[in-house]
Amino acid sequence: MAIPWLAVLKIVPWKEVISNAPAVADGAKKLWNNVGKKPAAPAAPAERTAARPPSDSEVIAALQARLTATEAATADLHNQMLASSELIKTLAEQNTQLIKRVEANRLRVVWLTAVIFVFAIVAGVGLTWAFSR
Repeated sequence: MAIPWLAVLKIVPWKEVISNAPAVADGAKKLWNNVGKKPAAPAAPAERTAARPPSDSEVIAALQARLTATEAATADLHNQMLASSELIKTLAEQNTQLIKRVEANRLRVVWLTAVIFVFAIVAGVGLTWAFSR
């Protein structure tokens, strides 16, 4: 069952949404600036694995390989976080623009409603005057 869009639009507290839109955009920009400043972990060389480490040096080498793989995964996650925060920033900016356009359209609808109401009164008075002659 579809929700009537008019009811949904009436439920949304538009004044709060409009007043909070700049704060959301600023928060996204701060997030982007904080995440963008952090350096990525250095890229790790190819991983070497041994079938069975018989000596301490080979165990250390295996641990080093696991550590480099973990560093590579961390660098990849950092890059993904940068991309995600850039997306959040873009979405926040688009949300701000959308809110501005919705507010402009709301004002236009209010004006058009007032104009139609005035024309309806003028038409009613004109019809009443025309039929009363």
